[in-house]
Amino acid sequence: MDRPFDIQENVHIAPMTTIGLGGTARFFVRWRELDGVRTTLSWARENGFPVQVIGGGSNILFPDSGFRGLLAKNELMGIAIRREKGQATINAGAGESWDNLVSRSVEMGWGGLECTSGIPGLVGATPVQNVGAYGQEVGECIVEVEAIDRESLQMQLFTNAQCDFGYRRSRFKTSDRNRFVITRVTYRLSDPGVPDLRYPELERTVRQQLELEANSRGVEAMSIIREAVLKLRRKKSMVIDPEDDNSQSMGSFFLNPVVDPENLLVLRERLGNDLPAFEAEGGYKLPAAWLVERSGFAKGHRRNGARISSNHALALVSCGGTTADLLQLAREIQKAVFDRCGIHLDPEPVILENESQLN
Repeated sequence: MDRPFDIQENVHIAPMTTIGLGGTARFFVRWRELDGVRTTLSWARENGFPVQVIGGGSNILFPDSGFRGLLAKNELMGIAIRREKGQATINAGAGESWDNLVSRSVEMGWGGLECTSGIPGLVGATPVQNVGAYGQEVGECIVEVEAIDRESLQMQLFTNAQCDFGYRRSRFKTSDRNRFVITRVTYRLSDPGVPDLRYPELERTVRQQLELEANSRGVEAMSIIREAVLKLRRKKSMVIDPEDDNSQSMGSFFLNPVVDPENLLVLRERLGNDLPAFEAEGGYKLPAAWLVERSGFAKGHRRNGARISSNHALALVSCGGTTADLLQLAREIQKAVFDRCGIHLDPEPVILENESQLN
């Protein structure tokens, strides 16, 4: 079985992920040019190997047994910027660092990405997950997504409407999961950026501590918001930091559930009127962290080689254990929340092979 010279064999997966778990990949390749993407996709298909794309490794969990196919790290780079009156357009390669891109936009005073500061990972993952934080989602500013169809190996362009964005989802995560390799993403930002604070915790931090006025805009305003977001995320160990063992996670492990108004009333009768709820598409979004703690799982709770972060009830941390340990803890949390609250928590990360255990 001949293979392209740049494909490696038997590569350890754990160092490529923020959670530090996973066995060995049978084959591994770094994608740095489009021809390499097509060549290796074709080779994998001809030899019957599944292909898994990885970016920053911050939202994916591999099994202890590893991955039997081709693991491809997306390192397609390049940034192009165009400015017009009142807006700036950024076209970025899928392998670019997300937070570096956010930082660059803030330094230019552009608005639209500042609340996603500190989120790990690469550009290519943002449309898949419709990445968001503190009331802001990339689906609001993505103009176009460029991707290669894995079957035809042809390039396709998707408009914002064609991406079918929703809360932490898109067509690339649902109906077209694993069909496309995202190569570039185009974002349209406001120039200068104007604060649009929708998340109460962030608004309180910014307005009270930093005295941001309603007419502030541009570099100063975007920088103030970015620093406030980073401060909040660090407090929750949601910024990758080698000195903070709580940050060895995948961020929020569970999605915040959305319920309709009738179910919200029932839940408040059952759990108490202090149950937080925020208006969202399709109803009201409930903080999954609140549900986890109310169901008996406190921050720092440990089960074998996995535990809940000491700083955030939604982050599961590996502490010398295995993927199986982490999944066992996740299942116990799911069961407790369902038994106590009648709500099923869906996992946010991509969980390979074992995901049927966490549906």
